[in-house]
Amino acid sequence: MTTLISGTARRFGDDINTDYIISSRRKRESLDPAVLKTYLFEAIAPHFAASVRPGHIVVAGRNFGCGSAMEVAVTAIAGAGIRIVIAESFARTWFRNAVNNGLYPIECDTRGIPEGAALRIDLGEQITVHCDGIEMPLRAAPIASEMLAILDAGGLVPYLLKHPTF
Repeated sequence: MTTLISGTARRFGDDINTDYIISSRRKRESLDPAVLKTYLFEAIAPHFAASVRPGHIVVAGRNFGCGSAMEVAVTAIAGAGIRIVIAESFARTWFRNAVNNGLYPIECDTRGIPEGAALRIDLGEQITVHCDGIEMPLRAAPIASEMLAILDAGGLVPYLLKHPTF
């Protein structure tokens, strides 16, 4: 099964930690994704939340999602209608939180992807990333088929509801 996702690149650099994605103090105010999305990247890109649209794709450098293991950092991104984050590498906990919540984390060389680029991602056993019509080389192995099944279901809870293990 292949999933095609198209969108516009929204560019960030290296070492984007979970507090840059959304301040930990915001989760004390609300856990509603519709509220959380209004604070996305407020510490490093104050106008991002007002300009983000469903279908945008976050593109970053190395070590995206480092720092604390706040699941709310994934919730806020997904709440903004973003279905995919492409980065050179992810913090392990953030990667797993993304999969569990149905947000596709794709690892590839992002150096050639500028802000505003038109992206098309073919997700399946082989993952290809096209930037302005040009295929980008992938550095990482494809996402494991078990994780793709979780992502295709919309996250771990919807997957388990479809595939009870007991």
